[in-house]
Amino acid sequence: MPVAGVREAAAQDRVFAALANATRREVLRLLRERGPQPVQALAGHFDMRRPSLSEHLKVLREAGLVSEQRSGRQRIYRLEAAPLAEVQDWLHPYERFWRERLRGLGDLLDRMPDDDQP
Repeated sequence: MPVAGVREAAAQDRVFAALANATRREVLRLLRERGPQPVQALAGHFDMRRPSLSEHLKVLREAGLVSEQRSGRQRIYRLEAAPLAEVQDWLHPYERFWRERLRGLGDLLDRMPDDDQP
């Protein structure tokens, strides 16, 4: 595999690893729904110590899913959705696979007689 391909695969692995954790997915949801937020506001949504949340934010930052901006002593986090488009691109063939399977199941069920017919 060419070096660029290895780098792309490593970046994609970081995104999937970041998304594998429920806390990190919730941080992304909060940023999507409420816009950029300081770490203190994000911390208020979780029952964990700030250093633990900071580790989650670091993983999200390294995966390119959030960016950090300093404003005085505050750190403001913002959703960076571009890596999610790559995940969607990767998932699309599986979505198509399941849609075809479910359509086939629907066709089979439509051909089956109803139980209440004599």
